[in-house]
Amino acid sequence: MAQEIERKFLVSGDFKQYVVKQARITQGYLSSIPERTVRARVKCDKGFLTIKGIGSKSGASRFEWEREIPVSEAKDLLNICEPGVIDKIRHIVPEKSGLKFEVDEFYGDNDGLTVAEIELPSEDHPFEKPAWLGAEVTGDVKYYNSMLMKNPYKDWK
Repeated sequence: MAQEIERKFLVSGDFKQYVVKQARITQGYLSSIPERTVRARVKCDKGFLTIKGIGSKSGASRFEWEREIPVSEAKDLLNICEPGVIDKIRHIVPEKSGLKFEVDEFYGDNDGLTVAEIELPSEDHPFEKPAWLGAEVTGDVKYYNSMLMKNPYKDWK
């Protein structure tokens, strides 16, 4: 079993000059209960099925299982997902130690929200925080993609 360890931050500055790669992502949830999310995703021309478990007390660690599936099957699964679709562009920004930030710029009902995540080898692993990184929201469930489809950013105001 794989353990995902990541920290999540709001983006409060211009990161785009540091982007080395980007991809359009569309995803939906077959199950969005907190104890277990099951996600279908189309990322560029690839499909994925992902299962995530409940997070640790800090919210930084949780079980994650992901497999690539044919893109046609991922698109079929999107048709039977719970209401609400996540549409975003993921930007990859290198971090100085060799890690990378994945910066998600949301569209549709979550337009205006930009969140950065960094996957770490351990919860206490140090990394450099760039100037464009804002407040940390690790463990705040309202920023989970599975919650953004139920309570989108447009309704927060």
